[in-house]
Amino acid sequence: MSPDDGRPRGSWSQRGAAFGIWYLRTVTFINFLSAVWVSFGNDIRRHNIAEFFTPYLLTAGFASAAFSLFLSVTLRRRKRAAWILNLVLSGLLTLLFTFGMVAAPEFRGHVQNWVSLVLTALFAVALVAGRREFSAKGDRTNPKLAAAVAACGLLVASLLAALLVTATNTAAGSSTFAQRWRYGLMRLVSLAADDRAFPEIATPNWVNVAINVLSTLLLIAVLWAAFRSVRSTEALTADDEERLRALLARHGDRDSLGYFALRRDKSVVFSPSGKAAVTYRVVGGVSLASGDPLGDPEAWPGAIEGWLAEARGHGWAPAVMGASEEGGTIYARHGLDALELGDEAIVDTAEFTLGGRAMRTVRQAYHRIERAGYTVRIRRHEDIPGPEMDRLLRLADDWRDGETERGFSMALGRLGDPGDGRCVMLECTGADGELRALLSFVPWGEKGLSLDLMRRDRNSENGLMEFMVLELIQRAKEVEITQLSLNFAMFRSVFERGSRLGAGPVLRLWRSLLSFFSRWWQIESLYRANAKYRPIWEPRYMLFEKSTDLLRIGIAAGRAEGFLEAPGLPKWLNRKHLENVR
Repeated sequence: MSPDDGRPRGSWSQRGAAFGIWYLRTVTFINFLSAVWVSFGNDIRRHNIAEFFTPYLLTAGFASAAFSLFLSVTLRRRKRAAWILNLVLSGLLTLLFTFGMVAAPEFRGHVQNWVSLVLTALFAVALVAGRREFSAKGDRTNPKLAAAVAACGLLVASLLAALLVTATNTAAGSSTFAQRWRYGLMRLVSLAADDRAFPEIATPNWVNVAINVLSTLLLIAVLWAAFRSVRSTEALTADDEERLRALLARHGDRDSLGYFALRRDKSVVFSPSGKAAVTYRVVGGVSLASGDPLGDPEAWPGAIEGWLAEARGHGWAPAVMGASEEGGTIYARHGLDALELGDEAIVDTAEFTLGGRAMRTVRQAYHRIERAGYTVRIRRHEDIPGPEMDRLLRLADDWRDGETERGFSMALGRLGDPGDGRCVMLECTGADGELRALLSFVPWGEKGLSLDLMRRDRNSENGLMEFMVLELIQRAKEVEITQLSLNFAMFRSVFERGSRLGAGPVLRLWRSLLSFFSRWWQIESLYRANAKYRPIWEPRYMLFEKSTDLLRIGIAAGRAEGFLEAPGLPKWLNRKHLENVR
């Protein structure tokens, strides 16, 4: 059965939708090819004049290729607005071709025209047959935003074109700026620009190409504004948070990442019974969930189905970051594929020991910090007086590396909130009595903690974080815990197996690439830091619906975690929309 609505796979509706999408992809390829292959492009242009037709959207040029590519992408995302636009345009073109064939006998003498008519009509019929597949809604503000982008973009692009013409005009006669602006505007909006009306303007061919590129960029911007997905849904309300906390109270020990579902920049979908929930955040058209669903595993399918239905209803790509093997198995039963991301480091405090030859380096580093006079204080957040917590918040903010607060799947995104009183704070003080580092952990059920935040004074000694973690492990009884979840190590198995004797060339190459990127993203260093504690490694998975969305999901995850920052509209232009979606 289809995961969308229960219709059998291979139904006429799905076949029609697939035909429409692949038609546009084929047209996009031909348009790009004709833009690069000059003689081929000229042949296509000649078919568009006199008594020849070409199929729907088949023209030569980068702008037309960009247009057909964008429409194919929006159709693949099941956007209703894209379906309507394509159906209207192809339907009108089919009627025009039919009228031409009936009214003008000379048109019927060319096989090319019959092929164009049949392909265009088939595309329109396929869209009609697949109408039930295209139900994804767009943002209600899209028409206004598209109009604003078109108006402002056309003004800016035409002024840039006028400046280019002014700087490169080689005509003997003089021209006014208004004439040069009209010339640039003509080049921007005309498919077959006729410059005979501007005898006083002569520009090199590269200027016309540059203006064509400007028009392509403007077209892409307008299409993006017109067809973009809903940016977000309602964030967690106080009632939602209370219900999630109730689920955590009953089932919080199942997943070490469960408490991070309480991030207030997430939205939530509950199962029909209310016994399970999936929390997610929409980033770049990706509905990004993290960890396993909360609540009773028997009710997980209901929450997952609701989340997937909402994602498909808005044209979002569904994805899960950091699911456990149990959660990933349930997600996979609902049509998602799994990819192992790495491993979570879990320490059993009762089994941990600093003794033995394998822990010699860690033991020496621990005693070095201890001899330097550093001490660690461990308290629940609810036991820290308000003025002290305010001071800790200021220090944590001062010690933050960069302006962006990083973290999503394993970060709460807030510190010192009154609702998080069961969180645990570790404060490391130097021999001089000054605070040098902070660690904060969130609850993991009744007997566990998960690492949330790590901050230290940049002028303090190296090894403070390891010293604090070891202190917490050895003093676990003070906060009545038996297990500790530390940082997530991406691609741990690659680093571990790639360094062994007999590792294959592909694995060694993959390890070398990850080591190279670790210079910026600390991939290998996190693995090494976690491995010091000889933890239990629990695999974590990424779940996705379509492999073609992997790049898009990766970018969305990077943005959510704070490693990437996407360019966007100026804040003053987008403020009203942001207020609406909040």
